[in-house]
Amino acid sequence: MTADPARKDPAGADLAGLALAVMAIAPEAAGGIWLRAQPGPDRDRWLAALRAHALPAVPFRRMPAGIAESRLIGGLDLAATLASGLPVTERGLLAEADGGYLVISMAERLDPWQASLVSATAETGELHVERDGVTQTLPAHFAMVALDEGIDDEAPPAILTERLGLVLDLAHAPFGEPLFTVDAVAAARARLPAVATSARIIGELCAAAAGFGLASLRPSLQAVGVARALAALHGRLDVADEDAILAAALVLAPRAVQWPSRQEQQEEAPPPLPQDADTPPPENPPEDQSGDPPDDVMSQSALAALPAGLLADLKARAASGRQRSAGKAGAREKNARRGRAVGVKPGDPRTGARLGLIDTLRAAAPWQKLRRGASFGDGTIAVRREDFRIVRRRARRRTTTLFIVDASGSSALQRLGEAKGAVQLLLAECYVRRDEVALITFRGRVAEMVLPPTRALARAARALAGLAGGGGTPLATAIDTARQVAEGIMRSGRTPVLVFMTDARANIGRDGQPGRERAMADARQSARELAALGQTTILIDTANKPGEAAAVLADAMEARYLPLPYAAPEMVVHAVSQERPAPRAAQRA
Repeated sequence: MTADPARKDPAGADLAGLALAVMAIAPEAAGGIWLRAQPGPDRDRWLAALRAHALPAVPFRRMPAGIAESRLIGGLDLAATLASGLPVTERGLLAEADGGYLVISMAERLDPWQASLVSATAETGELHVERDGVTQTLPAHFAMVALDEGIDDEAPPAILTERLGLVLDLAHAPFGEPLFTVDAVAAARARLPAVATSARIIGELCAAAAGFGLASLRPSLQAVGVARALAALHGRLDVADEDAILAAALVLAPRAVQWPSRQEQQEEAPPPLPQDADTPPPENPPEDQSGDPPDDVMSQSALAALPAGLLADLKARAASGRQRSAGKAGAREKNARRGRAVGVKPGDPRTGARLGLIDTLRAAAPWQKLRRGASFGDGTIAVRREDFRIVRRRARRRTTTLFIVDASGSSALQRLGEAKGAVQLLLAECYVRRDEVALITFRGRVAEMVLPPTRALARAARALAGLAGGGGTPLATAIDTARQVAEGIMRSGRTPVLVFMTDARANIGRDGQPGRERAMADARQSARELAALGQTTILIDTANKPGEAAAVLADAMEARYLPLPYAAPEMVVHAVSQERPAPRAAQRA
């Protein structure tokens, strides 16, 4: 069944069907597709339709999560090398995908090195292999289909997504049946080289990209390629406005970091100059250019083509200011003995590391004929010390969220109440996160650890029950105490996240003497020393009227500054969660 190819209303467009057709017609122009969808029949049906509409016999290779480096890029064929005594190479998955599609499973879990390797190979169309004594360059032209199963703000690495022209969320743009037949797609593929794009269309797509806040030229180029494919699909040899609008909806709008506002542009436009009634009209009036849409019309039309639910999600993501990748609850441990295997390296297994047997044999295989001479073929393998390969592992440290709460002055009871609520809410998450929460309060001349790092609800309730407030603000002492506690947390193998709740109006110095000017200087010095730790820090300005003091202090400690004059416990927990996202295993539970 084929839908009306001359569709004029972009708001009624089948984005899933159009994206499928573009990926089958011009995958190299689009670069690939970022497909957000949970595993299920909808996603499987879309992938099956893509295979059916693509060129016959093109390779489809699936890249599983956690794929080994040797399988991804190839190298030495161990069995063949041992049998022949000469190095025999094998092709990796990226080379096998040459001329077809690479389907990346669970792209939100890609390691940075995997994302960089895949992106560089797709960019150049060549795979350079230098491993196991093998050096070769193989063709690897492929289009990527990144399957994103992420929750909330989880996303694949940016180095990968910026090369994927199409963005499709099947949760908001469900896929039913293909919008075009296999024959229609094949005809469009043959028509594509003759399709032309006017300078006006290119300029409007670039203007739309700028309106969405996209600084890179790559999305504009991808949008032009997608618009040409859509024009060929609709039987046109010139890209029309509706083709460009749909291309903007598929490529530009889902990446938006800001929203163009036509109303503001109209408000800022100067009023027309008054014209004297006796003045005759000009002999050569300017040509009416009303047929060309204004720069922001394409942006607004592209937004209209998006489903309402998807538009709301995009606005929320743009308002957050950045796309976060979850699963980074703690810093990575170096030289970890436990955790996920991420490769091998030369080393001595007597140090306690696990021996990578296959990779050790792979390193020794090319030298067997030289090492054994006439005894070659007796079934033994000569392995030397330089052949040993040990397994590299990577593990994430657990997180300890450390609250440092200002319990001084008249607002102490309010601040302590907010801190108690936030700590109790965070403790509820600790059972699935396996993280800890601690609390430091400061007032008078001292800072006190009232709740050591814990995951025990009962212990926290007892510690929080009798907190007192009032007195001076020894801010420098509190920062010094937080730094010492954070250093202890780091030595124990955990990652600290420091959350200060204060108005930053210090009046007690490091030496315990009153004096606002000296106390503020000491606090800034302590903040700079804390920044040297390089740990995640949040400063919540709890003043009724947030002022400059807290912002300056946050800058000195390189902290994220949040003015929350009414810091409800839920707001505090949300702010902390933005800096300390939950692990994937906990989110999927």
